[in-house]
Amino acid sequence: MALLLNKFHAMRAFIFMSAVVLLAGLGATEASAQNTAFRQAVAEAAASDDGMAEFYRTRNYESVWTGRSGRDRSRRRAFLRELAKAGDHGLPIARYNPDEIKAMLRAARSPRERGLAEVKLAQMYVTWATDLKSGVVRNPQRIDDGIVRQIARPTTLSLMNAVVESTPNALFRSFAPRTAEYNRLMEEKTRFERLLAQGGWGAVVPAGKYEVGTSNAGVVALRDRLVAMGYLRRSNTQTYDASIQAAVQQFQLNHGLNPDGVAGEGTIREINIPAANRLSSILVAMERERWFNQDRGARHVLVNIPDFQAKIIDNGQVTFVTRSVVGANDSDRRTPEFSDVMEHMVINPTWNVPRSIAVKEYLPMMQRNPGAAGHLRLVNASGQTVDRSGIDFNQYTERTFPFNLKQPPSRRNALGLVKFMFPNRYNIYLHDTPAKNLFSRESRAFSHGCIRLNDPFDFAYALLARQRNDAEAFFQARLSRGTESVVPLDQPVPVHLIYRTAVTQPRGMINFRRDIYGRDAKIWNHLSNAGVVLRAQRG
Repeated sequence: MALLLNKFHAMRAFIFMSAVVLLAGLGATEASAQNTAFRQAVAEAAASDDGMAEFYRTRNYESVWTGRSGRDRSRRRAFLRELAKAGDHGLPIARYNPDEIKAMLRAARSPRERGLAEVKLAQMYVTWATDLKSGVVRNPQRIDDGIVRQIARPTTLSLMNAVVESTPNALFRSFAPRTAEYNRLMEEKTRFERLLAQGGWGAVVPAGKYEVGTSNAGVVALRDRLVAMGYLRRSNTQTYDASIQAAVQQFQLNHGLNPDGVAGEGTIREINIPAANRLSSILVAMERERWFNQDRGARHVLVNIPDFQAKIIDNGQVTFVTRSVVGANDSDRRTPEFSDVMEHMVINPTWNVPRSIAVKEYLPMMQRNPGAAGHLRLVNASGQTVDRSGIDFNQYTERTFPFNLKQPPSRRNALGLVKFMFPNRYNIYLHDTPAKNLFSRESRAFSHGCIRLNDPFDFAYALLARQRNDAEAFFQARLSRGTESVVPLDQPVPVHLIYRTAVTQPRGMINFRRDIYGRDAKIWNHLSNAGVVLRAQRG
């Protein structure tokens, strides 16, 4: 099919330009004949891309990049300057190959060669601009089916129109995400590149448990590595003292670990991760920031899945934060990445057990014991509660099970006492939970995919404060009724479920988190195959 389309486009361009050539032959000068040859080459080269073909057709196949006018030269020079900086953004330099473009421009002596160079340069611009604006990876869901974020991709026609309608330097600078996070990630990228050029953080720390009072060669290695990382001032101590303990605690905080000040197995494993691996995490975070290159809302909810926290952001500032539990690392329980809009909360919610949980977890239990999971009501297709004592559950399979399972509002309800709804096709939402013990864990991937909140009432108060002066009293009054109550949000709030293993801070050191689902490793592998490299460069 692609071959047939290309033949069609080429034939269409040939027919059009043949007419131009015929007209040129009816009295054209040598200059006009050269123009005709240039335009025919542009038409042929652009024919395989509808957007590119339409752009040049509406401009009568005139040059944008390769002409002798001051505007063409300005665009060309500005673009080649930006291409030379593609590596600063962690883009695959080899994909654009500015040297090839320069050589092609130098070698283009005939009008036809200039026409081919014109389209080649235009295609290179579209590829580069798309990569910088919305990411190198065109379809992240093919890398991991949990990445279901809708990514706004610019069209070829819109990018080409922007070239002739805008000032080149301002246009080219506008493509990269204009967020503080992206800018700080670029700074960290440069810092880690210089660090790699200096040899990284030095020798790894031997396995063991290090705490106050420990004195051995491992403590010296730990001390030196913490110094190299910037967590500790240089010293000659060979004993795990209060200064090393404080440095370890800060490292633990910055890496999502329990800040007990003891360098045990988990902490040493994180400390020994090479600087090159951390740089790859930064490059993946930059790519993810390009996927997320959109208006997030003056007020929005942000859940960074590997960070196990949910935040309310108001005008760029964190105004509320609580611990969270996210989906377990199982194929059908991992929390997906996407954005939607929270429309309402439900106080004293009923838990409508998802079909997958009902047939995979509860049906086998009821097949063994019909009275199992007695806290759940069995409901038929008409919405009537069914007495399970007369049912032989062994007659049903996952496919034929005809009932729904519901848990009425209560403190034992799986959703707790409140849930926060942003209706979506993945049936994901934020909610309370009776399993409070999980929030004390260091790693909190236990749910079926939804986000459980440690402080759901305070989260509700913060949301309701925008529409009620008595937010807490209002919430508690609804809660005390014991019956399900839907409370709309007067101003719906965007919710963004993201996945970042490298996160910068406005002040302080960059934070890293574990790749709990292995998604960033997959993305880095794809970026590396596309030509993104770990650079080591001196300042």
